Amino acid sequence: MHGRVAAMLAAGMDANGESMSATPPRSTFVTVLAWIFIVMSGMGTLVSILQNVMIHLMLRDAALDQALQAAPENVPAVLVFLAGHARLVFVGFFLVTLFTLASSIGLLRRYNWARWCFIGVMGLGIAWQLAGLAIQSSLLATVRGQFAQAAQMGGPDMGAMVAVIAVVGAIFAAGMIVLHAWLILRLVSPRVAAEFR
Repeated sequence: MHGRVAAMLAAGMDANGESMSATPPRSTFVTVLAWIFIVMSGMGTLVSILQNVMIHLMLRDAALDQALQAAPENVPAVLVFLAGHARLVFVGFFLVTLFTLASSIGLLRRYNWARWCFIGVMGLGIAWQLAGLAIQSSLLATVRGQFAQAAQMGGPDMGAMVAVIAVVGAIFAAGMIVLHAWLILRLVSPRVAAEFR
């Protein structure tokens, strides 16, 4: 009897003959999600490297740098800020894509830290979509005013086109926010969390 118990313990089995070291089955959801973002963030990282090389080479000219920081009339302040800090913007994109790639690889390997990092990336994605809506609203308000002035001078009325662009942009952003929120809910669910160590 004692020999049988010792043999079961040595084999990593409990008193019922079940494995004590058995890991939960790996879901297809996590595997597919991880691979999708590995491919996307991997390509994004390569593109971001090229963008950073190009932007740092282009902005070596002090005159061009000052021109980007100048504030033209009727341009939203946020766009002026982004243009004036182009280097930081592109470096930030590179860091985010690299962080997403590392988190996606960790997600595939079922590391719990990677799961939480990936959830953070999804939360950042939601914040980015909301910021994008604000930027779009500011930009379209400026464009709408310019088109209205042009229409008064005999130009075509582009108000309907601007409205369509606003609606389509809002629908796309809402869809992305819902998708990111759904992924967060799936990743924090007990069934999925049990896969990670």
